[in-house]
Amino acid sequence: MRRVEQVMGLPISVDLVDREPELADAVERAFAWLRAADARFSPFRADSEVSRLDRGELAEDELSPDLAEVLGLCSSYEEATGGAFTARLPGRGLDPCAVVKGWAVQRAAGVLADAGARNFCVNAGGDVVTAGSPGGGRPWRVGVRHPDLADRVCVVLESRDGAVATSALYERGQHVRDGRTGLPARGLLSVTVVAPDLTTADATATAAFALGADGVAWAAARPGCEVFAVDSERRVLRTPALPVAA
Repeated sequence: MRRVEQVMGLPISVDLVDREPELADAVERAFAWLRAADARFSPFRADSEVSRLDRGELAEDELSPDLAEVLGLCSSYEEATGGAFTARLPGRGLDPCAVVKGWAVQRAAGVLADAGARNFCVNAGGDVVTAGSPGGGRPWRVGVRHPDLADRVCVVLESRDGAVATSALYERGQHVRDGRTGLPARGLLSVTVVAPDLTTADATATAAFALGADGVAWAAARPGCEVFAVDSERRVLRTPALPVAA
């Protein structure tokens, strides 16, 4: 089964290898969760919980457990990067999207796993969660786009039960800003993180990009993370245990 929907402003696909008929309902629940998460946590929706909090309509003790968890993650990455990663840039409203996407997609993958799915891939605009195998015991293969050439990949990674996420200039231009200066992050063209879950991979990739040249070593030191990056001088940087496909 393969299904694609436009959610959170990007295409999200589920590739499900398992053939049990009841898993179709789990796929529907996974997408329903993603649509609900977008409605609740998008800073671009005036009626979302995030927007209401930002306008002062909600007190901290009135937050849902989910939003409290997301904001806690944002705070932990802000602290770990010395403020380079932040959900509150100067002059802008609250925007936890750098955590929400990976966190929400990982939760959707959990819906599939809880229903009994063992072999699947959830792809959110190039950031992926994988489980099991696409067939024959092979790992899933995840291509990382070349930072300059849209029709090329610069590396293909293997993934079984884990996640891969990339933060790069080609995604939305200079959309990642260094929270310490408020200016566009500099020093890297792209950074890809392999981690046990997409919450970690996605937030770590964004935080590393915000840190600039120092972000590669910072991400590589995070527990369970492997890194592939291309810096502004177009040098390739990678950790020794990066799961590169043969």
